[in-house]
Amino acid sequence: MTDPVVAAIDCGTNTVKLLIGALPDVAVREARMVRLGEGVDRTGELSEAALGRTFAALDEYADLLAAHDVSRLRFCATSATRDAANAEVFAAGVEQRLGVRPEVLSGAEEAALSYAGAVRGLAGLAELVAPVLVVDIGGGSTELVLGGDDLADGVAQAESLQVGSVRLHERHLHDDPPTRAQVEACTADLDAALDGCPVEVARARTVVGVAGTVTTVAAGVLDLDAYDREAIDRAVLDVPAVEEQAARLLAMSTAERRELRWLHPGRVDVIGAGALVLSRVLAHARPQRLVVSESDILDGIAWSLSPR
Repeated sequence: MTDPVVAAIDCGTNTVKLLIGALPDVAVREARMVRLGEGVDRTGELSEAALGRTFAALDEYADLLAAHDVSRLRFCATSATRDAANAEVFAAGVEQRLGVRPEVLSGAEEAALSYAGAVRGLAGLAELVAPVLVVDIGGGSTELVLGGDDLADGVAQAESLQVGSVRLHERHLHDDPPTRAQVEACTADLDAALDGCPVEVARARTVVGVAGTVTTVAAGVLDLDAYDREAIDRAVLDVPAVEEQAARLLAMSTAERRELRWLHPGRVDVIGAGALVLSRVLAHARPQRLVVSESDILDGIAWSLSPR
């Protein structure tokens, strides 16, 4: 019997991503940088411009879904729509285009799906030693999820922190490049969130980073000529090299970042804040190495629909 074709959409604060496939085979993997959560931290609402960009991307995805015999579709929305007063406008637009209502995930649900996607994607990697801490840095929030003492134990602790690349950039890093005082204020905000986090990050023997901020920083550490998914996936990086790259990105101007061939234009302004989140998580967890996975919450959503 042929495995059914499933489709997953992950709509976060910065990016909306699509996966279509009869798992483990993936036929389509797409991402659009739409910045849905632009200004939400300040206004409490999704802007018309942000909704327009997101709906345009979903129109493209509707065409891709129509071209495949998809049996089940799951659309998950995360931080931006949790925070927005006009979330119903977004939900109605999604239903009109795709025929499904978005699921607004809780922080715990988001973290569990990120963990499932990342760990499954790293199966067989020798450096994957439990307990594993999965770090998913989004535009509006950062998910920290700690697994049990055995990889088969699943999630032991999880928390969604309201610190992400877009949110912190808009809140603190107003100059280009940011001033020392702005970086210090952003760092203090991050450390306060991490100090109050119930997830015991220092228990982790392996830290796994997923999603665009981490994979972008990894591309810089690996000194790639261009973004290369295969080179980044399952990469094992020394923490000092990651911290050095994060500091470099944070100190750069947007004009300097635009010259980096591995950096997507949609991340040019916010990657400094995102890299600082990663650096502070590593400082609190104190691992020797960072494992990078291109499999993340999108894969977790897709696998939740698969019979395997």
